[in-house]
Amino acid sequence: MNARDAEELVRPLLWIGFAGKIPPPEAAKLVHQGVSGVILFARNVGTRDETRALIRELKAIAPGPLLLSVDQEGGRVARLTEGFERFPALRDMGAFGVDEVRAIGKRLGAQVRDAGFDINLAPVVDVDSNPANPVIGERSFSRDPHVVAALGGAMIEGIESELAACAKHFPGHGDTDKDSHYDLPRLSHGLERLRACELVPFIAAVKARVSCVMTTHVVFDALDPGTPATMSAPAIDLLRGELGFGGVCVSDCMEMKAIAEHFGCGNAAVRAIAAGVDTLLVSHTADTQHEVIASLAAAVVDGRIAEGRVREARIRIDRLARMHARQI
Repeated sequence: MNARDAEELVRPLLWIGFAGKIPPPEAAKLVHQGVSGVILFARNVGTRDETRALIRELKAIAPGPLLLSVDQEGGRVARLTEGFERFPALRDMGAFGVDEVRAIGKRLGAQVRDAGFDINLAPVVDVDSNPANPVIGERSFSRDPHVVAALGGAMIEGIESELAACAKHFPGHGDTDKDSHYDLPRLSHGLERLRACELVPFIAAVKARVSCVMTTHVVFDALDPGTPATMSAPAIDLLRGELGFGGVCVSDCMEMKAIAEHFGCGNAAVRAIAAGVDTLLVSHTADTQHEVIASLAAAVVDGRIAEGRVREARIRIDRLARMHARQI
């Protein structure tokens, strides 16, 4: 396979982002060339009608179904604010009943779907087990993994009744004292501890038929010492095998410093896809998006990534798009 064909093969493995409310030429070109998704942030959206107009524009230039995603968790992580209902943080929902959380999930999902999105990158199902955690905290339902499992499963069911949901951040970012946006966290917990705590909500998420699971850039010594879960075959094998997840496995943003500064985005992207991740979020810069595509293509050409691994990922992405990508 030559480099051009390989780039065409791997391009759908990316979900990209960009700055501003008008797609810049490089982002529009990548959408036209066949990336499978776009993630929007507060920097991109405004009112419902403005957001729908942007999404309509993006979908119109795509050669096939295009998946639009957003982080609308509730609390402080809510990209849609202008004229949208505000929902409480998950920590505040921790005292709610399962039925109430499911109903909130449906309302939240309906609002995100009405804005034109196909995927809500929510809920967080990390367990809030470390008070010093700088990034999870109120984004988690509880310090009790069974409460997180029950309410996370209910939230997923509510969201999935409207559009695709995404459980994050596998296998768990709740007990770290570092934020993977800025540093590389590491956890030394044994497998027994992971099965008793961090994995409990993800098992519930899979049972709730969640469409996507997002990996975390945290090193778990019990799974793969020195390698973040996003790049770890043992971590992805745990998700696919022991947990039985058959949907789309999406990385957290590959431009976060846990990845970019410790491994390099292109190299890490190759290792993530080879490990079993299906879709890579590259949320910010066009140069990095092109670097990732070129790195993946080169790895397919020289055999570091098997062509069958890419096609397996594309089958899952295509299935998700058939179920959820809509024209608006």
